[in-house]
Amino acid sequence: MTNIKIIQSPEQHTAGIRDRVPMAGLTDFFSRAFEETMQALGAQGLSPAGPPFGKYYGSPGESVDVEAGFPVPSTITPAGDVAPGVLPGGRLVEAIHIGSYDTLASTYSEVERYFAEAGISPGPVMWESYLTDPAVEPDPAKWHTRICWPST
Repeated sequence: MTNIKIIQSPEQHTAGIRDRVPMAGLTDFFSRAFEETMQALGAQGLSPAGPPFGKYYGSPGESVDVEAGFPVPSTITPAGDVAPGVLPGGRLVEAIHIGSYDTLASTYSEVERYFAEAGISPGPVMWESYLTDPAVEPDPAKWHTRICWPST
């Protein structure tokens, strides 16, 4: 069972790239978005203020409206495709997924069940923070992903 709880969180400034991406192209999109965002931050003399994230607008189908990048300490200057954004603050449902990205759907199902059982409604966006760097920990069974889903 995944540890799921309600937390209060402040709004977080971000820098990233948003696009509509075919589900099969997510890995390539994330790689490009993280690389270009890091280049833009470096050019502005900034560093990430936390782990990389993927923010999803609505439910995915064959494609998904997704933003990927990094939290930052303050609003950035847009650079190319990299734009400022925010991770919403307020009441969030948080879950820590342990395992490969391929098994995230099972944790999302548990989170949706948590919403229903708690009698609260999920908001229109959710995001994942990738707490484990696959380049440092090659075993997907040990990867940690933080899922945050604001409630309305």
